Amino acid sequence: MMFSEIPVNERPREKLLKFGAANLSDAELLALLLQTGRPGESVLEFSRRCLHHFGSLGGLFDADLTSFKSCEGLGDARYTTFQAMRELSRRELYAELERGDALSSPDSVRRYLSSQLAGRQQEVFCGLFLDNRHRVIEYTELFKGTIDSAAVYPREVVKSCLRSNAAAVIFAHNHPSGVAEPSDTDVRLTRKLTDALALIDVRVLDHLVIGQGVQTSLAERGLM
Repeated sequence: MMFSEIPVNERPREKLLKFGAANLSDAELLALLLQTGRPGESVLEFSRRCLHHFGSLGGLFDADLTSFKSCEGLGDARYTTFQAMRELSRRELYAELERGDALSSPDSVRRYLSSQLAGRQQEVFCGLFLDNRHRVIEYTELFKGTIDSAAVYPREVVKSCLRSNAAAVIFAHNHPSGVAEPSDTDVRLTRKLTDALALIDVRVLDHLVIGQGVQTSLAERGLM
């Protein structure tokens, strides 16, 4: 079922043009991406079913191809569209970080790292390497582990900092459980890395734990 079959005052496209994207619901925004529904199912009904199937927009965008296609009506073409949109969003967030001081835009840092790590099925430990003016040099995924943990080796982290000529770093890792509560191991690791990097004059500015829709800063918790 096309948009033209939906009453004019309920059409997402017209609502967006009149009121702006921020005033549309998740289902309405998703309908704009899907464009068409299914036989006997309007595009809005289809989008609501997709959200129910995956539990959230995050669940939909984080799904791998097999999981994505488990929802009737979603296939390869729509998967590529969704993944392209997600990657464009990541690149825009990264460009936003590159334009200024990472410390002056903590929300941008959190959104970018969340876009990279939230929803991953295994634990990933990464570093956002910064120069002496706290401008972004590069984002690097340093270690990948099982669903429970990642083995992080300080010597390899030191090598990465030297290779990128970083003056500071923000670490982040995800909890596949979706719970962003730092563990005792996270705290000990952060302090161990901070001590190791101090020997080469690289500051550890923060360590973020990324969950599902939430991030926890060890620096803000006073755990560094």
